[in-house]
Amino acid sequence: MTLESAQTSGLGGASGTLAALVAADGSAGHPFHARLLRGTASMRDLADVVHQLCILHARHPDVIEQALGHSTQPASAAWLAVAATGFAAERAHIVRLVAAVGPLPSTPGQAASEAAVAGQRHALDMLAQSDRGGCADGMALALALDWPAIRQVMDVIADRLGLDLPGLAIPPRFETATIVDAIAERLLVERAMLFGAQQMLAQHRGLWDLLEARASARDDN
Repeated sequence: MTLESAQTSGLGGASGTLAALVAADGSAGHPFHARLLRGTASMRDLADVVHQLCILHARHPDVIEQALGHSTQPASAAWLAVAATGFAAERAHIVRLVAAVGPLPSTPGQAASEAAVAGQRHALDMLAQSDRGGCADGMALALALDWPAIRQVMDVIADRLGLDLPGLAIPPRFETATIVDAIAERLLVERAMLFGAQQMLAQHRGLWDLLEARASARDDN
């Protein structure tokens, strides 16, 4: 979904625009995400998800911590601090799942896949460290809004492994929406914020595309 179409989708304010972007381009709308939630995916596919998520998001400092260090928006400072603490817990959950699920499944084209995820990680790092006012904030806000869909898959995996994961600790959607509208008081900052959000969603979309392609390659092998 383009930024322009999100802005004319009939939803109110910057928070409405961001919600429209997440609804259209977020993880929940990807067909492979839906396939994983149906509960019929192989453990190889589920293990691959965990390992790729670990590469993308389980490192320290994570992208929300980086955004906290680079943001110049007073309106988001407290939200980013809470989100960073909550996302640190999510990182720990990913590491726990990796330890439980076993080794990365053998997949044709592994070197190309590693390069693709490394590129996605680099793109997120650049967004989180951007000096463009509002960009890092938009990346973090969109990540928080998209993460519940990713957590759904993590919970499916934990259930298959007989593990329990605590509830989400990242700020709820209504708090995130309030911060989005507070940051968007200036047009240039709003556009930078929405750009950061749109680019973050593109990286997640690319991850699901890659996971789907890897699953298909294993099936054909």
